[in-house]
Amino acid sequence: MARAEITTAGHGTRRMLLAAAVVCLAVLVAAGARLARELLRGPTAAERSAASAVEIAGRWRAWPAGRLFPGALRYSLDQGGPEYARRVGVSPSTTCQDAVDAPLGPSLAVRGCRGALRATYLDQLQGIAVTLGVVAFPDEPSARAAAPWFPRRGAVAPGLRALGFPGSVVGRFGDASRQSAALAQRGPYLVAATVGYADGRPTLRAGQRQDDLAELAPQLVEGVLRPLAAPAAVRCGEREWVC
Repeated sequence: MARAEITTAGHGTRRMLLAAAVVCLAVLVAAGARLARELLRGPTAAERSAASAVEIAGRWRAWPAGRLFPGALRYSLDQGGPEYARRVGVSPSTTCQDAVDAPLGPSLAVRGCRGALRATYLDQLQGIAVTLGVVAFPDEPSARAAAPWFPRRGAVAPGLRALGFPGSVVGRFGDASRQSAALAQRGPYLVAATVGYADGRPTLRAGQRQDDLAELAPQLVEGVLRPLAAPAAVRCGEREWVC
């Protein structure tokens, strides 16, 4: 009788182990199926949007200087057809503090300024110099919050510093000759402009400044900002994309 009871108990244990194995197998199969679906499915809309935001935020570092600041930017003034401002040079510095007046630097740092790049252009008649600055932030809210700290209503400081190149036609263009400013924000970027005469004449009163100074800068700002902040065509699976 004792031997029979032991045999019965052994069969019961084996059935329990077999049942447990079946359950485990079923769990593994279900988990494998879910993993396969996850690996084979395409990216969701949210994942594509996040990947696009990451790519846009990294352009200020990834793009070459000639793409950030094209060799020529188109603009138009009231008295004529389309004209082109030519790039004179690009600053090697990328620090936020170097690009702006000292009082503005700490404010940008509070919002997480990642870097600032500057280039100077000369209008087609070679009389007006425009320094353009790309100021990069971690995200759109940070950039939007920093925008009000730049000059408004005809002021020029504290703002983007003028960038002159010694020995060039804009060699005399400096902070003391700033006449006008412009700014636009889109995505994680601010693009600012500071404008003055190429001959370095000091800042004039608002009523003495030519209308061209105010008309030119916003157009050049938009010429840099538009491609920089444009939505990207997400290509998941390629090396530069994570989605």
